[in-house]
Order: sequence, then C-alpha cells, then structure tokens
Amino acid sequence: MKNNSLRHYIFAAAVISLPICSCGVDGGGYDASGTFEATELTVSSEADGKILSLEVGEGDSVSRGQVCGQIDTVRLCLNKRQLEAGIRAAESRIQDIESQTAYMKEQLSAYTREKGRIENLIRADAANTKQLDDINTSIAVLQSQINATEASISSGNEAARAEIASLQAQIAMIDDQISRCRIVSPISGTVMATYLQQGELAGTGRPVLKIADLENMYIRAYITAGQLSSARLGQKVRIYADGSGKAGKVYEGVLTWISDQAEFTPKTIQTKDERANLVYAIKVSFKNDGYARIGMYGDIKFL
Repeated sequence: MKNNSLRHYIFAAAVISLPICSCGVDGGGYDASGTFEATELTVSSEADGKILSLEVGEGDSVSRGQVCGQIDTVRLCLNKRQLEAGIRAAESRIQDIESQTAYMKEQLSAYTREKGRIENLIRADAANTKQLDDINTSIAVLQSQINATEASISSGNEAARAEIASLQAQIAMIDDQISRCRIVSPISGTVMATYLQQGELAGTGRPVLKIADLENMYIRAYITAGQLSSARLGQKVRIYADGSGKAGKVYEGVLTWISDQAEFTPKTIQTKDERANLVYAIKVSFKNDGYARIGMYGDIKFL
C-alpha cells in the first residue's frame, strides 16, 4: 500500500509539472518583445477658408494622392478672372509693326522710284540737281518717321508683353493656391482621426486628418548588447502577434533599423536578458494582413 501511494504521488507531481515546463520553453524562445507601430502622417490644411466638403471619415481607406476634402476657392477664382481680363486688355494693346508702317513704306518706295527717274533726267540734262536734293530730303524724313514709329510700337509691345508675363505669373500663383485648397492624402492608408468637419474654418498648418499606413507596419523592440552582435540590417525575423506563435498570427519580417545609441530598458518592455540595464531599439518591418493593430504586443525571433 505504501509503495502504491508513493507511485500515485510521483505520477501526480509529474502531471502538474508538465504545463509549467511547457510554458517555460515557449516563453524563452523569443529574442525580444515590443509593440506594433505604423507610419502615421498628419494631413494639415495648406490654405485658409471654409471646408466645403470632407469625403472621408475615421476608419476609411484612402490611396496616395486621393482628394479627401475641398476648401472654399471662390475668392481665388474671382481674382483669377480679374487677372485673365487684364491679360486680354494687355494683348489688345499689342500692335503689328508691319501693318502700322505699311502706308509709309509704300510712300518710301514711291519716293525711291521718283529719285531714280530724276537721276535719269539729270543724266539726260532734262532736270536739275535741286529736284534730286528735294527727293533725297523727303526720303530721309520718311525713313526717320518709319524708324520712330517702329521703335514706339516695339516699346509699347514690350511693355504689354511684360505686363502679360506678370499677370500670368500671378495666375500661376493663384492656381497653386487653388490646388492647395484640396486636402490630399500623401500616402495610402487608413484614416485614424479627423480633427475638422465640413463647414468648419481651416487655417494654414491646422491639422485636418491623421492617416496611418496599416499595410506596411513594423514592431519596435529592444535587444541587449549581447544580442547586438548577432543582429544585422536586412536580417529575416519571425514576428509572433499577441505573444503566441500558436494562438496568434505569425509574420515574416525584416530588420530595417537598429539604434546607434543605447538606452535604459523601458518599463513596458521585457528583453531576453532582463538584468541588462542598457538596450538598443530596433524596428522590424512586415506586411500586415489586417490582423495586427497599433499598440498590440508581439514577440520576435531572429532567423
């Protein structure tokens, strides 16, 4: 009876100790622990005005370059129309030099022909030199008038073109301001928060949306100085979400960043060697399938 009791006692003690040993193996199989993070960007207003529309809300997916909202542009559009009218007025002042001097050039051609006729008469002793002097004077005066007219028209045209260029530059600036009235997502991701609503006044630099890239996430963890020698950028890493490779999700990741400065162990993080006072922060990037969430805990194991 005593031997049977002793055997029952040993068997019961062994059964009780099995799960304790199993947990010890799983818990010691990880190289570090950390929290999931994502690239978060705050989309701020680039213009002042009333928000006419905001087409996205918290939890909505957006793509890079997508227009998420629109700020009032009425005043800017009116200014643009005014400048465009100024351009048309300046263009009407541009004159064609050839058409403006065509009549005088015809007269000059007539004087030139008359000069040739007089020169022929002089050679035939049928005309005097005074007639030739008079026609040469008329030609010189007319040529001077043509030159002055061309210079005046050219100067006026240059001034009008300079005014047009200035107005076009102002229109380009207004077009840029109008484009900044569109609230555009700089990345593909998920809207995490909205700080303004339709109908509210936006101001330059005032936050409107917060967007996070939940597809390309990373886990921030900490390793000891002893582990640092075996860690390298580009190294393959296995990530266990929820701290369990069986109950949670498992991701394949890549070590993309290692801090070059040591820091004291964060209170919320446990490393492989808890006795180490100084640790190094690392980031392991991975493709998220929608299961991982910002702030969720996970464990990593170097491969």
